[in-house]
Amino acid sequence: MLKQLISAITLLFSTLIIAQTSIIGTVKDDKNTPIVGANVYLEGTYDGTSTDESGNFSFETNESGSHTLVISIISYETHYETGDVTLLRNLRITLKEAINQLSGVTLTAGSFEAGDNSKVSVLKPLDIVTTAGALGDFVGALQTLPGTSTVSEDGRLFVRGGAAGETQVFIDGLRVFQPFNATANNIPTRGRFSPFLFKGITFSTGGYSAEYGQALSGVLLLNTTDIPDQEKTDISAMTVGGGVGHTEIWGEKSLSLNTSYINLAPYESLIPSNQGVRWNKPYESVSGEAVFRSNGEDNIFKLYTGFNHSNLDIEQEDINYEDFVRFQLKNNNLYFNTSYKHFLENEWTLSTGASISIDNNEITILADEIETKEIGAHLKLKLKKNFSNRFQLNFGGEYFNLNYDDTYYSGDGLSFKSDYNEDLFSGFAEVDVFFSNRFAMNLGIRGEHSNAMQAFNLAPRVSLGYKSSENGQFSLAYGDFYQNPSIEYVKFDKALDTEKTSHYILNYQYTGDGKTFRAEAFYKDYDNLVKYDSFTPQFDSNYNNLGSGYATGLDVFWRDNKNIKNLDYWVSYSFLDTERDYMNFEEHATPNFAPKHNLSVVTKYWINDWRSQVGFSYTHASGRPFDNPNSNEFLAGKTKSYNNISLNWAYLISQQKILYFSVNNALGFNNVNGYQYANAPNSNGVFDRRAIRPSADTFFFVGFFWTISTDKSSNQLDNL
Repeated sequence: MLKQLISAITLLFSTLIIAQTSIIGTVKDDKNTPIVGANVYLEGTYDGTSTDESGNFSFETNESGSHTLVISIISYETHYETGDVTLLRNLRITLKEAINQLSGVTLTAGSFEAGDNSKVSVLKPLDIVTTAGALGDFVGALQTLPGTSTVSEDGRLFVRGGAAGETQVFIDGLRVFQPFNATANNIPTRGRFSPFLFKGITFSTGGYSAEYGQALSGVLLLNTTDIPDQEKTDISAMTVGGGVGHTEIWGEKSLSLNTSYINLAPYESLIPSNQGVRWNKPYESVSGEAVFRSNGEDNIFKLYTGFNHSNLDIEQEDINYEDFVRFQLKNNNLYFNTSYKHFLENEWTLSTGASISIDNNEITILADEIETKEIGAHLKLKLKKNFSNRFQLNFGGEYFNLNYDDTYYSGDGLSFKSDYNEDLFSGFAEVDVFFSNRFAMNLGIRGEHSNAMQAFNLAPRVSLGYKSSENGQFSLAYGDFYQNPSIEYVKFDKALDTEKTSHYILNYQYTGDGKTFRAEAFYKDYDNLVKYDSFTPQFDSNYNNLGSGYATGLDVFWRDNKNIKNLDYWVSYSFLDTERDYMNFEEHATPNFAPKHNLSVVTKYWINDWRSQVGFSYTHASGRPFDNPNSNEFLAGKTKSYNNISLNWAYLISQQKILYFSVNNALGFNNVNGYQYANAPNSNGVFDRRAIRPSADTFFFVGFFWTISTDKSSNQLDNL
């Protein structure tokens, strides 16, 4: 009996031993380095182990048949091996590095981000209005970044040797056809939009996404806030006007309103302009904006609208007239934008939207009158698919419609009409490929067909990014960019062709420990630029697309907001070498809007004992070219350098009340923007000239800002 029992036990153990299977292998990374501590187990069982210092693993299992072996560890993509357990031996497994969207490489060539959630931000939204000298204008703040040129009498963005019209503005991905207020000659304009309603800004100085077109130099992307944090009311009273803003929230729906009234008459009565300008009616405007949002479980709908009415009546000195020249302007502008985003299944995202811009001007110059009307519309549909954290696809199509007409009434009763109509269709596609956390690529292509130009253009674009260290990375970008000629040309000659640039960009960026450093070299090649043979574009001018040019340079940016207590500062410098032969140029020359050197220094310092934030900014630009008809050389003159030191001070009266002071060009530098020469020489054969200077050397501003919010602690300090 005992012998039979021993035999049975022996048989049982033999069966168990035979039923056990050994699973053996090695785990390494793509550089053949052993991975230590990886979890290795059969899915759905308790059988498993961890890799040792050599990356080896080995364990026994009683399972049989087909099973899945799982190998996982943080920072690597989980690996699966499926098969019969008897075949899971002598495995050689290579784990791929997991892509980390927070710490991995980012494509940064030519792009500045301003958003609290952007890991490559060099500016925050509050920087747009806290910068001394910017006067609350987002364009004024962006002009402290490298890649922009100081053209103080204009006020728009001039990017890397490009004219102001070469940079386009988009709100929530949709085109704004008239982003700047109308103004008089040599009186700087401002952006139409309040920075308070936007959560972030992307400013591209070149090499931008295939999603955007019709811009030779850059794009400015404004994104409205998705979800406001609380209900509040903002009230402002200023030396130049006042404003009220309010946000109301109903569950998942919200509405933000912002209105303002600006009138420079009281200011002009106290501190009149004295540089060849007389105001019969100083600048006056009424404007308002609204954003409605509805957030669903898997979608978001936004409706944005803005309107502006402005008028002015000014007399300006002109060397060709004995008396001042009177200029009157009335402008009405309406912008409407709606966007919808839906998060679909399987990592698909649908985005669609539409915008329309309506702009009307009534202009009187001496006895002549001009009436203009421009209506621009934009429709867009975009799909995005995340196939994995390594491969993302973005593609879509859009339609642009532009209708423009103007009527010129001369003082002697004659009239002349001109118009321009455009239907432009475009499609785009691009992929983001993350080969690793260190190396990524964006590959895109954009096609456009213009009915007005009767032309089709195909624009390839590519960006590469390589993360050289934990905080540093290099980026490289190339792209072709097309844009229809300006309306002031095509309204007279509709046979013109599309203008073109090609961008080449090399970028290095370091971010970490509160510091940001960027250095970017670029080269732009211009082709098909418009030329004409008259002093100004006219209906009887001869036009062609034989113009060309180039722009090359280096942009440098440094910011530190952590390492000196209570101090935030940045420094930017741009070197620009550019020439072009376009418009009525006699030869290749540097345009008058392109100074060779630009330098900006911006500081912000919090003084706790004073309950104050004080700011300082310094802007320097080297002399700009001008053409002297008394010289045989074309555009060979240079103005003196531009200098501007601006100061601001925000004093916290109480937690929600702020008194704000600022002064632009505090030292009163006598800047010269250029020269106007007489149309004909004097009796000595010399062309007389006058300096074109700002209407006032220094501008003072005082404001009171009061916030009423549910938390009783929010204020507008971050917006000043």
